[in-house]
This record gives sequence, structure tokens and C-alpha cells, in this order.
Amino acid sequence: MIFEWNIQSRAHACSACGKSFSDKQSYHTLLHDERGEMKRLDICDPCWQAQHSNGARERKGFISYWHGIYEAPPPPSDPIQKENAESVLRKLVELKDTKYGAASYILAVMLERKRLLKVKEELVKEGQRVFIYEQPKTGDVFTIVDPNLQLNQLEAVQREVAYLLEHGLNAPAPESASEGTVALAAVPAVEASIPAEREATDGDFRPSTPQEPQTN
Repeated sequence: MIFEWNIQSRAHACSACGKSFSDKQSYHTLLHDERGEMKRLDICDPCWQAQHSNGARERKGFISYWHGIYEAPPPPSDPIQKENAESVLRKLVELKDTKYGAASYILAVMLERKRLLKVKEELVKEGQRVFIYEQPKTGDVFTIVDPNLQLNQLEAVQREVAYLLEHGLNAPAPESASEGTVALAAVPAVEASIPAEREATDGDFRPSTPQEPQTN
């Protein structure tokens, strides 16, 4: 697979001139595919106008572009925090372990439903759909591969996500299928998790819904 799960953090300084962004400063983001690796550039307004505004979208490897407003990071918080859907998703993506692909997708859809993640771009690579999500507050970009879940796989994946949310990533595997049911109610069905409609803004797409298992 060309694209893997990853997180691209928003830069705190312009990729072109190196000048630090100030709070509420506008910036421009470009995503490029360089030999199968996604490269992100965050560029200030002056550099964008002087160096990148003309022809940036036509350059080889262009994936996506958007305009954002930089938000200065908040002061450090208590490092001991309860796991939530975003923190679990970050850990799963950083692991780059394909066995968590379906769980990562479900978590991303949950966060999209809560408007904590927003789809910026949809790609098709080697027959698989890839979604580029942005966390609007931090500007971090998540690359999530659509696992093309079948309806008969949903319950097991939802139970896995519920267990991760309740116990964390480093907890031992459940001894029985009944474990994790306390948090299962917090994991909605995928069909209900995907917003019925999205605002018609740049880069908004609809993830695929699970498919019925094929029969011969």
C-alpha cells in the first residue's frame, strides 16, 4: 500500500521562510505525494503570495490544499488524562499496525460525527480509499485507510473499539466476548456514525458505508 496511517502535525512556523506563526494568523496548507510519502507544507500568507499561489495545485504529486487559521497551543495540561476517542486513535495510527485498521476507521468516523475531525480529501490508491482528516483545533492531519468493512464484521469491530475506549491500548485482551460491553453503547453503528450530509466546503467527502457480504 502506498499510503499508510499517519499523523501530520501542523507546523508552528512557515515552511518557506521559517518565521513562527502568531495566534490567529492565517496560513496555507499543501499536501504532496513524494514517492508514496505524504509531505505537508504550512505556509504564511506573504510566502504563499510570493512563491506558491501560482501553479501550486498543478505541480506533480499535488494531493490537497486548504486555508486555515493558526491557533497557538494551550499551556501543558495534566499528563494523566482519561483515554478518549481521539487519544486512542492517535496511538493506533502511530503504531502503524494493520490489525487496528478497522478500529482506527471507526474511531475516525465517530470523531467526524462529533465534528472533532473533518474530511479534507478522499484519495484512491491501489484500489483502496484513503481519507485525509484534519483536527480543526490543532491542525493535525490524519491519514486513514477505508477497510471496506462488511456488515457481518461490524459487531466485532465495535466491541474492539469499546474495549479500547474503556481499558486503553495497553490493556490485556478480553478473556470473553462479553467484556467491553459497558462502553459498547458509546460506539454507534457505522451507518449512524457517518453524518447524513456535510457542508459543501472544500475537501468534504463521505466515507463508504459497510457492504453486505458477497455470496456466490
